Amino acid sequence: MTAALFAAATAFAAAAGAETYPDRPIRLVVPFPPGGGSDITARTIAQKLGEALGQTIIADNRGGAGGNIGTDIVAKAVPDGYTLVMALSGPFSINGSLMGKLPFDPLKDFALITLAGATPNLLVAHPALPANTVRELIALAKASPGKLNFASSGLGTPAQLAGELFNTMAGVKLVHVPYKGAAPALTDLLAGQVQLMFSTMPPSLPQVRAGKLKAIAVTSAKRSLTTPELPTIAEGGLPGFEATTWYGLAAPAGTPKAIIARLNTEVLKVLHMPDVHERLLAQGTEASGTTPEAFAAFIRVETEKWAKVVKASGARAE
Repeated sequence: MTAALFAAATAFAAAAGAETYPDRPIRLVVPFPPGGGSDITARTIAQKLGEALGQTIIADNRGGAGGNIGTDIVAKAVPDGYTLVMALSGPFSINGSLMGKLPFDPLKDFALITLAGATPNLLVAHPALPANTVRELIALAKASPGKLNFASSGLGTPAQLAGELFNTMAGVKLVHVPYKGAAPALTDLLAGQVQLMFSTMPPSLPQVRAGKLKAIAVTSAKRSLTTPELPTIAEGGLPGFEATTWYGLAAPAGTPKAIIARLNTEVLKVLHMPDVHERLLAQGTEASGTTPEAFAAFIRVETEKWAKVVKASGARAE
């Protein structure tokens, strides 16, 4: 078969596949363990998207290496629309600067679908910590350099970078303690093994509302619609501070454009469903929804921003 005929046959097969897509279950890889914000968001979207597509969408947690392991699995998967990934802040905009060369390229190795939503981190503390405001925390950290620590859901995660940004802007040294996911990090925070965490809202907000943790501030530029009573870190004494965790969806590069377009259309419909919007907002996630092109532009801006933070802080993932 000539190259031209092969290309034509491949294009025809892709078009035919897109016509009948999906005709079997879809795997949505979540590159972090169960219980964290990415997992909760993924399962919320997967349920409704599966109903819209008429197929089951199976959330598959593949944590490790700050989200790189699960993300790399999808980068190397067959580009047929049946393996998707939650495209997250860490592997798509932070890890390249923090960890060096990645086994995948966040833009070249993926067909982006949409930015789904973003959530501020909550700066939460164990109730025994003698600081209730950002200013009090900064004063305490300066009085005890290197003695306060903050947990994160892993190396290279937005939770770590929020802490590094705090260190740089406040001129303090909170010691980073990485975990393999938000759930084990919160477990140790609840037990008092660590003092602080810049946590996504879904796993930590219920603990705050139950009185088991105390919330000091949110990391977004504006107050969260979910917790309007909490000040931002910027309001609390660090003007210009902003660090959010965002969630999107992507497929392997080479996935037929018709399938990407179908997924984009259906995910945007899901995100605008009142019950989905309310469920995500209750967890602190403000739903968005973009074109693939807008998502790519957003990732480029985020990558540049966090590269500057990593350089200024000297942070490294060993």
